[in-house]
Amino acid sequence: MDQNGRYDHIEDVLVHLHRGQWFGWSDSKDKIYSNLVIHNSDYDKPTEKSLTDDLVKQQSDFDTNQYQRDRQYPDLGEQLDMQYHDQLDGTTTWKDAVAKVKADNPKPDGWKE
Repeated sequence: MDQNGRYDHIEDVLVHLHRGQWFGWSDSKDKIYSNLVIHNSDYDKPTEKSLTDDLVKQQSDFDTNQYQRDRQYPDLGEQLDMQYHDQLDGTTTWKDAVAKVKADNPKPDGWKE
């Protein structure tokens, strides 16, 4: 998994298939399918195609959801504080902060919330 949380190797898929150390590598420096070893006899070795297909799907889902990761509003406590002070001071800090997030990260075409 890369630093942003995007799957970048079949190992990322394997880690999420079952709990515990159910798999390993015959050569930990060369983590390719042919070096995949299943340690737990309760589980069958997934096919290479199933792992690569799932990897591609996870990457596509991650890329599709970039909008949601980018469109982050201030945390709830900070928003409530802004609203409280806006009401006391007659300002629009909260409204402006939300508008900025929306302007900086517009909804993709056809996006439904």
